[in-house]
Amino acid sequence: MRVWLPDRPGALGLVASRIGAVRAEIVGIEILERGAGRAIDELVVELPDPTLLGLLIDEVKAVDGVDVEDVRPAPAALRDPRVDALETVATLVELSSDHAVLEAVLEHVRADFEGDWAAVVDVGGPPEVRVARGSVPSAAWLTAFVDPGQPTATADTGPDEVASAPLTGVGLDLLLGRHGRPFRARERRQLCALGRIVGARLRQLAETRRWPPAPPPASRCPLMARQLGEPTDRP
Repeated sequence: MRVWLPDRPGALGLVASRIGAVRAEIVGIEILERGAGRAIDELVVELPDPTLLGLLIDEVKAVDGVDVEDVRPAPAALRDPRVDALETVATLVELSSDHAVLEAVLEHVRADFEGDWAAVVDVGGPPEVRVARGSVPSAAWLTAFVDPGQPTATADTGPDEVASAPLTGVGLDLLLGRHGRPFRARERRQLCALGRIVGARLRQLAETRRWPPAPPPASRCPLMARQLGEPTDRP
């Protein structure tokens, strides 16, 4: 459940009290955005009976200044966004080809952000879709999104429902979309940080191809070199 509430002490406590009134329990919370005296929180709520959902929403809406933006079923296994982000990064740094990195980042961002589609677009020249997953908008729509000079395209997904991040230093952009649920500030910052990591990994792979690693230098200590299995400069 995504809720808008006044950014003041006690506001979340009032919401929690209303949730408890229907015998439900908050089992997860994320602060997605704060500003202009409002906060947007995402709550994972465990209901004792699904038929109580309507009553739960009414109770939360009854709190002064609180609005419910979105309600949806939680995944069967609750996810920890902080752990998800670390696991995504661990996967990316273990991969050793550009294509594998791009394929992996699309799979992970769709899972981590519950996205409907994801794409990597080449913006180094004429915009071109490099890799895509899910129900991706047309190439013309993606081109218009990443190139403000193009005529505005239309699609079911609005700008708030699309997040983008440059893959720093490699002329690529990562685009992610989902229907009916805008991306918030914390999610956009997380996606941009991931874009920096992916860009850094792709640049590392390019350097490896350009400058293959040299053989290890001969050890100055033959005894230590033999113990470590290193080459020596003596017979």
